[in-house]
Amino acid sequence: MAQKFLATAAGFSLAFSKFIQKSREEKLSVDGVVADIIADVKARGNAAVVEYTKRFDGDSLGVDALAFTSTETAEALEKCDAKTLKALHVAAERIREYHQKQLPRDEQYVDAQGVRLGWRWTALYSAGLYVPGGTAPLFSSVLMNAIPAKVAGVDRLVVTMPATNGVVNPLMLAACSIAGVDEIYRIGGAQAIAALAYGTETVSPVDKILGPGNSYVSSAKKQVFGMVGIDMVAGPSEVTVVADGANDPEWIAADLLAQAEHDASSQSILITDNEVFADRVMKAVESQLKTLPRAEIAAKSWKNNGAVIIVDRLADVAALIDEIAPEHLELAIEDPDGLAEQVRHAGAIFLGRFSPEAIGDYIAGPSHVLPTSGAARFSSGISVSDFLKRTSLIACEFENLVEIGPSAVDMAQAESLDAHARSIALRLRSRKK
Repeated sequence: MAQKFLATAAGFSLAFSKFIQKSREEKLSVDGVVADIIADVKARGNAAVVEYTKRFDGDSLGVDALAFTSTETAEALEKCDAKTLKALHVAAERIREYHQKQLPRDEQYVDAQGVRLGWRWTALYSAGLYVPGGTAPLFSSVLMNAIPAKVAGVDRLVVTMPATNGVVNPLMLAACSIAGVDEIYRIGGAQAIAALAYGTETVSPVDKILGPGNSYVSSAKKQVFGMVGIDMVAGPSEVTVVADGANDPEWIAADLLAQAEHDASSQSILITDNEVFADRVMKAVESQLKTLPRAEIAAKSWKNNGAVIIVDRLADVAALIDEIAPEHLELAIEDPDGLAEQVRHAGAIFLGRFSPEAIGDYIAGPSHVLPTSGAARFSSGISVSDFLKRTSLIACEFENLVEIGPSAVDMAQAESLDAHARSIALRLRSRKK
């Protein structure tokens, strides 16, 4: 059973803060093991990747089987259920349309001193997407990562995914095909991140690595940052549902379990102003767990990381939401837009009773790869901008340099950077000769 908190109780703030921090603490430090794996892959390339794949995934793959072939991808498409394949195409089109609207524009202008300034956007040349294996074929994550990359204009898009006996669910390869992925490899874990960062005889290195994974993958991403870019260090999935008593408790229970079934470390939180309704939701959760195929995972998540918070007024919960800074925020209330305007920290906000978080996982349009573990305080979900770089443009003529150059010379001299000052001053004196 999840923990129940009364927001009006003495000591609530401290107790709830400890609860949130406890659920976000890293359970196991694997940095040392991961560092060794990265160094080994960097030194021995394919040979190390093959060895670690056999050790951790149980796959005795030869070097020539690391990459999926175009024939294998085509065969996978033939194996997919037509109805599900159609759903993937619908989702892909919605994701593509949403992210096309995010494309920024280049800009140039002339300021008051006549200096031409501006910026331009260029796509990364290459990006590597890590797709976790786990206990579910997350083909939706392929679409959510890969389509924004292709909309941005990434030339070379690489996917790595762990495979069982060298085989993955056909829908994973289908999603790669639909999204326009260029290369797909049967590699998982820290060795996949190392291969993407440093390259092997088979895998050319990429410019940026994105996608969630287990503690080994997260540690590896942190350790290769600087050699390559990374998106974020993702933690367990989480949802905070703000719901009033007008909701069907069965609906809200299903929303909470939709996150809980991801992983035993996932977190589901309900905030409501109606204790009777809260009890009905908790009862519905227990009832639905009896028939949920992933009940063992969901039950552990709900028991260890779930919480129900009873507040006086839902209109006043923005500060509490910001303290949580949830990955997903559902506002199943009468005026969701009004409360949403007050919330500063959330990865994605689902507005109204008919906007369950699960619709965002698959087909709404925005990427479902979002900041977790409170990272919504300082970061955003995956978007086109993650695959773009902005380059500044500066153009001065002599007349413009006369206007602004002397101030720059003064600043450079004050910083004791004489070559900087001379670089500008020599140009300022050039017309006096």
